[in-house]
Amino acid sequence: LHQRGKRRHLRSMANPLSNTHQGTGPRGSAHYDFVTTSADDVTNEIDETPSRKPRVRMSGSQRREQLVAVGRKLFAAKGYEAVSVEEIAAKAEVSKPVVYEHFGGKEGLYAVIVDREVTGLIETIMDALSSPSHPRRMLESAALGMLTYIENSTDGFRILVRDSPPGTVPGSFASTIQDIAEKVEGKRASEFGSRGYSKKLAPMYAQMLVGMVSLTGQWWVDVRKPKKEEVAAHLVNLCWNGLSRLDPKPAPIQA
Repeated sequence: LHQRGKRRHLRSMANPLSNTHQGTGPRGSAHYDFVTTSADDVTNEIDETPSRKPRVRMSGSQRREQLVAVGRKLFAAKGYEAVSVEEIAAKAEVSKPVVYEHFGGKEGLYAVIVDREVTGLIETIMDALSSPSHPRRMLESAALGMLTYIENSTDGFRILVRDSPPGTVPGSFASTIQDIAEKVEGKRASEFGSRGYSKKLAPMYAQMLVGMVSLTGQWWVDVRKPKKEEVAAHLVNLCWNGLSRLDPKPAPIQA
């Protein structure tokens, strides 16, 4: 026993820096090992732990605009019914109560987005019709106005062309087009009289023209070919010349 203890003492003296130690349990049990951990090891483990992304603090108006942007993306991609408040909050990295605080819920957020898009579309079209010009140039300006809106606000246009869920917003794309047609009718009714046509026909022609442009826009939002200027030129070609006198290669008339 004396010799065995002496050998154990000599082994520990030979390797004093080892951080692995052996011990024995109760008589008859197997040997066990335990490892000591240095302060450097702990520091390395802490450094390798991923840090949590800091939350960005926003003002009330900034948060509202962020939620509008997130909602516009989601509603355009999935439709109103498929989007939940939970998903909106998760994408914006906020809690659900924040969405309710600013908009009262998903319906309120959707209504704000649709109202903005309707206003933007109508203003774009009416700006194109505001300057006095030849009716043919006016028609091309209106077509370009619609296509430019689609180009600059694709998500907003996709939201508008979906049917609005009942009880959320008063308007839909159809009612928006109806509003635009009525404004076109009011601006161009006098030209019907000056050209010998009954002014009573102005509403019908306004619906035809606006409907042609809006449906072409719904097709173009996905294909984006040809360029919007060329699409507008072909629209004017059909409206102005008619099928019997189509120009095979119409060119834009914009200055």
